[in-house]
Parts: sequence; C-alpha cells; structure tokens
Amino acid sequence: MLLALYRGLTTIAGPAVRLYLDRRRAAGKEDSARQAERFGMASRPRPPGRLVWIHAASVGEANSMLVLIDRLLATFPDLTVLMTTGTVTSAELMGRRLPDRAIHQYVPVDLPGAVNRFLDHWRPDAVLWTESEIWPNLLAAVRSRRIPAALVNARMSERSFGRWRRLSGFVSALLATFQVTLAQTEGDADRLRRLGASGVTSVGNLKFSAEPPPAAAEPMEALGRALAGRPVWLLASSHPGEEEIAAAVHEALAPRLPGLLTVIVPRHAHRGTALAGLMRDRGLAVAQRSAGALPGPADAVYVADTMGELGLFYRTVPVVCMGGSLVPHGGQNPVEPALLGCAVLYGPHMWNFGEITGMLEEAGGALPVADGAALAETVQRLLTDETARSRVTAAAARVTEENRRIIDRALGQLAPVLDAAGIRTAA
Repeated sequence: MLLALYRGLTTIAGPAVRLYLDRRRAAGKEDSARQAERFGMASRPRPPGRLVWIHAASVGEANSMLVLIDRLLATFPDLTVLMTTGTVTSAELMGRRLPDRAIHQYVPVDLPGAVNRFLDHWRPDAVLWTESEIWPNLLAAVRSRRIPAALVNARMSERSFGRWRRLSGFVSALLATFQVTLAQTEGDADRLRRLGASGVTSVGNLKFSAEPPPAAAEPMEALGRALAGRPVWLLASSHPGEEEIAAAVHEALAPRLPGLLTVIVPRHAHRGTALAGLMRDRGLAVAQRSAGALPGPADAVYVADTMGELGLFYRTVPVVCMGGSLVPHGGQNPVEPALLGCAVLYGPHMWNFGEITGMLEEAGGALPVADGAALAETVQRLLTDETARSRVTAAAARVTEENRRIIDRALGQLAPVLDAAGIRTAA
C-alpha cells in the first residue's frame, strides 16, 4: 500500500523535482551538462553483451566499488559495468578512475518515467546496489523486471533500523529485490534479516579491499620539498566547526613545535576561500592550494581546497585526524590514510565507520580523541615520538592487511546472482 502511494505521488511530482534540481544546479550541486541523465536519458549508447549496473550513492561508496569493478572486468572479459552515482563530486572521481569497459551515468531521480527510461535503455543483466540507499521506484522496477540483484557492502545502523522497522512491510518489499545481501558486520546482517532481507551474509567492509586514493609523482615531490623538516599534521575532509578546533590546536602547539604546519582539506572545496579568511582573522598566515600556492616557511596553515588530492596529503603528512568526527557528522573513511602509513586520529563522532574504527582502535592502529585539548596532546606526542607513531602505523597495517581479501569473499557470495544473469567465465 505504501509503495503504491509512493508511486502515485512520484508520478505527479515531476515539476517539483525539476524545480528542486534547478535549485541544486544553481548551487553547483548538479551537473548542468548532464542533467538529462537525472531523468533517465542516457548520454551514451548501451554496449553489446552482458552489462552489470552498480549503484553507489557517494564518493566513499563509489571508491569502495572500484576494486569490485576491476575484479569483475578482469574475471569476465566481455562484461561492461555501468556505474551510477548521485553527486557531482563522485562523478568527477569516476571520470578519473573508472577503467575501460566501465561507464558512468548519474542515477535517475526516483520518478517512474525516469526509472523506466533508464532501465529500457541500459537493460542491465544484473544489479549490484551498495550500502543502504533505498529508492523505492528503482528497486521495485528492478524486481518487476526480474533482474538478478544483490545488496553489497550493506549496513543498517541501530538508528536506521529503529526508523525502518516502523515501515517493516514497505522495507521488506524493497529488500525482496535482492537475492543476495552482503552485510558489513554481523550486527548489520542481523538487522537486515529482521527487516526481511534474503540471502544475508556478513563478509566485512569492502573499504578494506579498496585501493588507496592516488597521487601524481610531480605534485608529491613538490609538496614533499615544501614540507621538508617541518612538523605537519592534517585535518582530512573537515566540516564547519572543525576548522576552528584545528586552529586552536595549532595555536596551542606552535610555541612547542617550531615550524608547525596545519594542513586542512575541507570536505567541500568551495569553502576554501572562506576557510582561509577564517584563519587569517585569527592571525594565522595561510597558503591556499586552489590559488596555486605551496606552503612557505612563514605559513601556519595550508588550506588544500582542491578536489581529489587526499591521496597526495596522506602520502606526505604523518599524522591525520579524520574530519566529520570532531562534530556530529559521522566521520570519514580511516582505512585510506591507514593504508598509506598515516597515524590516524578521530573524534567522538565516527558512527558511519564504527566497525572499522573499532577494529583499528582495538589493535592500537588508530587513536580516539575526546576534544580539541586531547587532539592537541595526541598530535604533539605523535609528532615528537617517532616510536609511538610507528607503533600506531604498524598496528594499522596489520589490521588492513588481514582484511584486504574481503573482496574475494564478496565475489564468491555474488556468484549466484551473476550466474542467474548469465555472466560466466568461458569454459
């Protein structure tokens, strides 16, 4: 009943959705050149042969799917992968990192007409949906067309479970789209089963199998020269409210650590100029990467407001605090800096990565900090005690290495869905 009501409302919601997307486009949150894709109008022809559609909502989810895409294409030489995401940032990432035989499109808005145009054009043989994003019309259409489907890297937090179980019949009907559900943890698996998911198995988090973000050699060498000999720490993917904490940490530590440089990579690069102004208002000398600057000896803060360069900073800065964890945003992925040898710190708000941070923390491979004062104390200790820093990075390396083969378990569990779609290796 709820699904029928939702479908009826979205059938007449086209004008409102167009207005909403127009406002997002004006704010730089939609791609003007490709907006037709949001209404199911493909910008590319469908290649011949078998096609797997993979959907990931965000940058982090899309990045974790790249290793799966690589393995699928290597295993099935005639296969094409269609990757959909919903954000401009994730589309830019996919444009740089998708391999040959993989196509990116924006996911259509969840209007019946857009959904049907999309599926009529691409005719996917199998669907792999990631994490926990639910679009009722899309999932119902996949089910009605009897397309084999799996929910991959699925998570269901206690908070989300509490909301969804009030609509258990509605959610169960949507989860019935998937013949296989690969959960990140046993807790996720249990909650998904209780909501009606089928074929549920806990295989771990595919973020452990993802390749770390790349970095070009020339910028890395240039930045390395600029940072040489200086104590440096990084606030990665910061949110409003966290930069003030980072500035206070810098002000507390600068008298004790001569030459200290604080690097801030804002989660949203367009905030860079305002962020640089905030630092200058506090009397801190700032270099801004989007202006083409490298940090000079007199600079206290480096605002790295460019897209897709976290891999560069994870390779050149030894101590990293995860953004989104010092204020209530749920944190950012700590596996990437851990894979690249950083000592990882995080604040009290890491609920989006609770399982991963728990594994790292239990092994001594990441350190929690309660507030700005604790952050300052821990940053100072790790920058001045190389032995302590090495213990953290070595423990993190053990955890990441032990979990790198999660992709193999996931592929094994996906075999029934791929087989049902006729996607098989040559005999």
